[in-house]
Amino acid sequence: MSRSFEEFGDYVSVAERRAKAERAVAKLRRKDPAIAPVIIDGQAIAATFWGKAWCKNLESYRDFESRLPRGRSYVRNRAVLDLKISPLRVDALVCGSEIYEIEIKIDQAPRAQWRSICADCAGGIDSLVELLRGRLSERVMERLCRQGKGLFPKPSEIDFTCDCPDYAYMCKHVAAVFYGIGARLDESPELLFRLRGVDANDLLVNVDAATPLSKSAPAAGKVLASDDLSALFGLEMAPDEAPAAVSSASKSKGAGTKSK
Repeated sequence: MSRSFEEFGDYVSVAERRAKAERAVAKLRRKDPAIAPVIIDGQAIAATFWGKAWCKNLESYRDFESRLPRGRSYVRNRAVLDLKISPLRVDALVCGSEIYEIEIKIDQAPRAQWRSICADCAGGIDSLVELLRGRLSERVMERLCRQGKGLFPKPSEIDFTCDCPDYAYMCKHVAAVFYGIGARLDESPELLFRLRGVDANDLLVNVDAATPLSKSAPAAGKVLASDDLSALFGLEMAPDEAPAAVSSASKSKGAGTKSK
């Protein structure tokens, strides 16, 4: 089994790791004021719907599960010195025994899949503000989070590289960045749509050919269980209302492969 050189070093306390990361950020910021470190306070990596949903989806894939725990430790210790999300990619710097560069590429959401999501959600999303806050009906949030068919990428749609010496399928630095994305979505959930190369405004357009979700239920096991959705993500679920019940007043409020 291959191992990173870092795993053979002496024990380093959490305080020492954070101090090292803070010094590295300060040094990087002198060269690039736009450096954007991931700061985690406490044990919870994400606190909002979209951040939690990203992490939960990530942890559901067996391709990733064996390498994720070290990533959680790294991101909590503020080792992700910089993380920038742009269309279809994430660039990051992570502090290990050295500072490593990570690049994650995400496929654009397939056009037909995105159109299907928009059609299924037609009439169920009245405001982008409420969408980004995760305050929508269960049927809409289930559709957006549907594993393999929703907004989150599958492992086959993700490719990543890190210039560290760890030749494992996913090194801990990449895993830390994946969790860092979840933390970043807490602050700016609109970045998820940017990352997948889609326009969130499409969800507000009523599609003539749309089939209400109540008449087109997904197959069992393909969506998050609705009974568990609120408890799992801490959602503020709205009652599931028919499109006709949305008032005009409420409308006015809305505004993987490791390569070397």
